[in-house]
Amino acid sequence: MEANQPHLTILQQDEVNVVRFADRKILEELSIREIEEELFGLVKSTPEIHLLLSFSGVEHLSSAALGMLINLQKEVHKQQGQLKLSDINPQIFEVFKITRLNRHFDIHQTADEAIRKF
Repeated sequence: MEANQPHLTILQQDEVNVVRFADRKILEELSIREIEEELFGLVKSTPEIHLLLSFSGVEHLSSAALGMLINLQKEVHKQQGQLKLSDINPQIFEVFKITRLNRHFDIHQTADEAIRKF
């Protein structure tokens, strides 16, 4: 099953909802809000969701996008689900390390590796 939203592509792989971002830069407040609505809608409609966000192709992420990820993580846990991140480019991963969010999220090198860990 594949669903396309303006900012996201969502693929079902095994029991995992794999989300890929259409935008190379996730910076604008409006697009972040739209991404948040799409992701929260998916999480709320799928109890105990296994959600993987693949950042392959994403080159820039704003602090507002990081805040949205933190809120998403809370919502996934509230729904008894699991959230993993993968394919984060080194510059963005540096921001995760500086903000210590690398300890907050379950981050993997590749989507395939992350899917095996669910």
